[in-house]
Amino acid sequence: MDTNSNSYTFIFSTIMVIVVAASLAFVATQLQPKQAENVKQENWQNILKSIDVQVSRAEAEEAYNKHIVEELVIRGGEVVDDVKAFDVVIADEVKKPVNERNNPLYIGEKDGNTFYIIPLRGGGLWGPIWGYIALEKDVATVYGANFDHKSETPGLGAEINQASFYGQFKDKQILKENGDFTSVSVVKGSASGPHQVDGISGGTITSEGVSDMLKNCLAGYVDYLKARSSKHQESLPVEEIEADELLEDEEEDTENTSSADKEDELEMVEA
Repeated sequence: MDTNSNSYTFIFSTIMVIVVAASLAFVATQLQPKQAENVKQENWQNILKSIDVQVSRAEAEEAYNKHIVEELVIRGGEVVDDVKAFDVVIADEVKKPVNERNNPLYIGEKDGNTFYIIPLRGGGLWGPIWGYIALEKDVATVYGANFDHKSETPGLGAEINQASFYGQFKDKQILKENGDFTSVSVVKGSASGPHQVDGISGGTITSEGVSDMLKNCLAGYVDYLKARSSKHQESLPVEEIEADELLEDEEEDTENTSSADKEDELEMVEA
């Protein structure tokens, strides 16, 4: 065959394309399990990071099994058994109506305390943003949070993955005093009160994306968590209940004593 002919060039190019494509497909297939494992380990790390457990990727599985005692999926305020937490694709679920979503929930324990860890997914200026937020046993108080992004602007929106930003969420409240859901808002300017944190200077759209992400994602958990918290209060040990009743009796006695003292005072004044 004439190596200078057009037909030779065409055949040679076709063979090379097929060989290269087959090689790339083979390598990609071989790497898939490793890539999936890396993603899982990174998720373990981020879940643990929300409750301030810092571990390397190599240590993540052991630490996860130690601190995460339960994996649930919540739908419509109830636990469902037909899907596993790690099988849920959050990016797909957040597009559904709140009551139809499969919401993964991780129950963590550290130093004798229980935490509810919730995965988050939303949109920033240039692409998706995500993270985890951990709530304390009262289901209202934020214990910790962490966020990340795909392509936000360095030095601006990309700062959501810095402790200077996500560290502000600690001790903030997602419920009002009357128990109504309100989330935590990222505001431009000076934040005030238990439901706000400061936004990122120059990263207004990304900051708003974090606010929207929190409100949208947390909405699917509130009913279940409030019910679980109520059940916990109802099942307090007898010793704690008796202690509470004793405290109430003492307060009542104090109020009665104060009233009697005031009456005596008035009688002395009138006399």
